[in-house]
Amino acid sequence: MKKLCLIILFITASFVVIFPQSPQQSYYNQNRFSLTSPGAMRYGLYGSDNPAMLSTVTGLDMLLNFSSKGGNKAFYAAVPNFGFSVFHQAVNGLAVNDFRLSTGFGSGTISMGLAYGWSSGEKTAFNRADVFSAGLLTRPFKYFSLGFWGNFSSVNDEGIVDAAIRPFGNEFVSFFADYAFRKNEIPNENKWSAGATIEVFNGIRITGRYFENKAFTLGTEISLGRIGISSQEYFNTDGKYDVNSYGIRLGSLDRTIFKAPDSKYISYSLNGDIKYQRFKWFDNSNTLLNLLDQIRSAKDDNSISGIVINTSGLSINQEQAWELRKELSDFKSKGKHVVIYIDRANITLYHFASVADKIILDPLGGISLEGYAMSRTFYKDMLEKLGIGFREFRYFKYKSAVENFTRNEMSPADKEQRKALVEGYYNTAKYDICANRNISHSDFDSLTNSLYMVPGEALKNKLIDTIARFTDLNDIVNKFENDNKSFISGNNLDCYLLPKDNYWGKKPEIAVIYAIGECAMDQGINARSLINYVNKAVNDNNVKAIVFRVDSPGGDALASDLVADALKKAKGKKPVIVTQGYVAGSGGYWLSMYGDTIMAAPNTITGSIGVIGAWYYEKGLKDKLGLNIDNVKIGRHADLGVAYVLPILNLAIAPYRDFTQDELNQQERTIKNFYSDFVSKVSLGRHKSYEAIDSIAQGRVWTGLTGKNIGLVDIIGNLNDAVKLAEVKTGLKKEDYNLIEMPEPGLINFNSFLPKFINTEFIYNSEMDFLMFRLKNNGVIMPIMPLD
Repeated sequence: MKKLCLIILFITASFVVIFPQSPQQSYYNQNRFSLTSPGAMRYGLYGSDNPAMLSTVTGLDMLLNFSSKGGNKAFYAAVPNFGFSVFHQAVNGLAVNDFRLSTGFGSGTISMGLAYGWSSGEKTAFNRADVFSAGLLTRPFKYFSLGFWGNFSSVNDEGIVDAAIRPFGNEFVSFFADYAFRKNEIPNENKWSAGATIEVFNGIRITGRYFENKAFTLGTEISLGRIGISSQEYFNTDGKYDVNSYGIRLGSLDRTIFKAPDSKYISYSLNGDIKYQRFKWFDNSNTLLNLLDQIRSAKDDNSISGIVINTSGLSINQEQAWELRKELSDFKSKGKHVVIYIDRANITLYHFASVADKIILDPLGGISLEGYAMSRTFYKDMLEKLGIGFREFRYFKYKSAVENFTRNEMSPADKEQRKALVEGYYNTAKYDICANRNISHSDFDSLTNSLYMVPGEALKNKLIDTIARFTDLNDIVNKFENDNKSFISGNNLDCYLLPKDNYWGKKPEIAVIYAIGECAMDQGINARSLINYVNKAVNDNNVKAIVFRVDSPGGDALASDLVADALKKAKGKKPVIVTQGYVAGSGGYWLSMYGDTIMAAPNTITGSIGVIGAWYYEKGLKDKLGLNIDNVKIGRHADLGVAYVLPILNLAIAPYRDFTQDELNQQERTIKNFYSDFVSKVSLGRHKSYEAIDSIAQGRVWTGLTGKNIGLVDIIGNLNDAVKLAEVKTGLKKEDYNLIEMPEPGLINFNSFLPKFINTEFIYNSEMDFLMFRLKNNGVIMPIMPLD
């Protein structure tokens, strides 16, 4: 259909070359096919009236109008911000063609536009001249639209005012009026009109319009989706029927009641990572919020009967898997179906897939329900051999962030908390899988001891339903549904393609703000810039709620506290819902603590309320390298951070000495005071006593589910549940606001192009990155979790 639209538009636009230049007639004559004044309904006449209306166009759209007698006809076409029209008028064997090119830009609140018109044919007989137009459209709120524009030519100048009111703030009823001011009055020409339009059902519109000379029109428009038809009856000044005009529209999607129910499936290919944000250009990555929102929207779309997902190549952690799984489970609650294809599935991917009504496994694929494990690499002996000393400032039982630099195995406390985490992961997966696949808990426990199951074994153990390739997915779905379904992408759901004319002005907003990565001023969460986005959302009256997504293991307390304090300023102004991702512990929990509501997944890592410090220092390496160091100082501790530097590389390795006992005593007091301050802040944010928080703190990490039981988390839910809670707290409906995401995503990821042009690949080493982070912050007291 899009190709057909473009061909018609090209053929019609070619008239510009065929016909020579020259003008336009008056507003009411030129726009006689219009059912209402421009601002009252849809896009008006695509910029042929007020060019500023083109800022409201959302896709390629075309309209052909013709009258039942008199030889008048018109063609209008528009894409976002640009429009073209041809109006043909014939009287007594004479004819003229009026052309217009228009452009309009702006926001939902205010727009402006420009247009140029010329004519061909009997220009003198029809008193035509070239026309220049300029227009303005303002919609300060959802109840009111006001347009101004002027048509300027050597024949006459004309100014028009167009106003419309929606008493209910939506498309159902609109009252309108317009008035034309002219430099030279035209005999028998109307100066004003007024009327109303009612959208009885989606896409079925009835209009009435009364003119100054007592003539009036009655119109009907019926939308069939991407096609629409209209009819308008004209009655003359004595109330007698005069003529009919008809319209055929083709192009972008419009509201309609004529939708085939349960006719479509959404098809996803989830290859690669699930990101939080993607770059603006050249990045087609799937993002968590988009996927969740699309699944939610599909649930409420009667034309969608199911979702089919190809997971080949999907990289996902267990927390993300749970969030998507939950949204698909909600989708199924409407009686809709989910079909998922897997090839090589571990327990996390299978947990996700188990929500499906039908699981398809590749003939050469397999399933490994291996369970969960957590491990650490220990560097104590390596550092000693290198001649680098490492001191751990640890005064809280479970705060194990750097114990892998001072030990050769996990401490009992760290092993205890890690064991609780993997048990939590396992139980979450087990209960969900067993419930959906009708497997007993004991049978599932046995299956986890199977190293790998080939398709035949997986089918025998009721883990899958069919063995097939992803290329057969559409046929499998049609057989499963006993119907021929059409398959669309999530971006092509009707709710994303419909015109925005159902809401005037700028919609209220819910801001989703991401705090992702280590807590640092200029990396990770980038606190220095993040606080500006938080302050903007807090102080913007159009932002009605903040959904704050935290996925951070902590880091610099200053970075955490700056952002937390900025969020705290929203108290009493607007709701702040914190949603925790894969990890929101230590400094990540610091970011969360002032939320009105804290939401987490059952397998989120949360808590770790505590602080720790570490000190790298010289312990023989400089002697092995043949280096010496000397210094002068004023101040007892001035030389504590003096480090030796490698020649040529100009790289500072480590301070040349360890802490003295006096310095150790001071550091202990500082860390314990720091911890006390952290616990006090959490107790304030969570409305609990200091003792209550201290008893579950001490650096201990918890799963989200346990965190809810002990009061660190309020609700178990996903990112979309946080958005829905924001809707409840603000009283907004999904269709009545816009979601905005902060921070602003980057423009382009240049690294994605490098492997294509040169034989180079950047490999990210998380352990080395963490080591460099610790070296950069050597001795700094931090609310931070272990890297893994």
